[in-house]
Amino acid sequence: MNDDHATTDPATEAFVAHRNLLFTVAYEMLGSAADAEDVLQETWLRWVGVDQEKVQDQRAYLVRITTRQSLNRLRALSRRKEAYVGPWLPEPVLTAPDVAEDVELAESVSMALMLVLETLSPTERAVFVLREVFAVDYDEIAAAVEKTPTAVRQIAHRARRHVDARRPRAAVSASVSRAAVDSFRRALETGDLQGLLDVLAPDVVLLGDGGGIKQAARRPIVGADKVARYLVGGTNKNTATITISPTLANGNPAFLLRLDGVIDGVVAFRIEDAHITGLYYVRNPEKLTRVDSETPLTLR
Repeated sequence: MNDDHATTDPATEAFVAHRNLLFTVAYEMLGSAADAEDVLQETWLRWVGVDQEKVQDQRAYLVRITTRQSLNRLRALSRRKEAYVGPWLPEPVLTAPDVAEDVELAESVSMALMLVLETLSPTERAVFVLREVFAVDYDEIAAAVEKTPTAVRQIAHRARRHVDARRPRAAVSASVSRAAVDSFRRALETGDLQGLLDVLAPDVVLLGDGGGIKQAARRPIVGADKVARYLVGGTNKNTATITISPTLANGNPAFLLRLDGVIDGVVAFRIEDAHITGLYYVRNPEKLTRVDSETPLTLR
């Protein structure tokens, strides 16, 4: 077969080249890998219908389509979340070490920040993600969210102030995070209540997401003593063999928990000042489809 006929067309090449970026944009806006994949499918269907000769910047155009599709889905998602059983947590994705090494990317996809983004309106979230995470210029964001550049600047300022008031006080180094998570793991595996109390912040919050399918705490558990006793009590009551495997989820240290060899959930952390201030336990099986292989994420 002639090689010329085997070459990919420019539209497909551009989409493939930017696919990981588009997925990351959609995932940060939605907090759901499954919905992000659907958005990419919708983006592709619209992209192949575009007159490529009129496109000056393929990356910007693709990000614009992805943003609009994400916004549409985000509004539908917010209605679904209202009927959700118990706390709703973002869908965890296993990530490669290079995501953890990119401090900016790792923070932007961390479970802690993704939960803060949940408190923004859909438009605020889109503007914040595009501006603060992907450094998209105001004019391009305005085209994506169908607002004026002046309005986008105001939204960006408001969203940034909102997020800054709620995000972790200071980013901790990878070594500090690992040390805290390792201490937590040792204490959990041995049922060491004092060991857990030593690594948990006094005001630690545990959120469990079973989605009404798996058993999980229906309300946040607050305070080191309550959280430690809940964890040790749950471990002691369970008759299955529990295996805790350290991994990287959302660019940060996490645990993959297995019961009798079967994946039961992912535990992600919020760490500040060498102590764990947030524990996020995702057990909903519908949110565990991305924990058997790494998901490539990128800011570029």
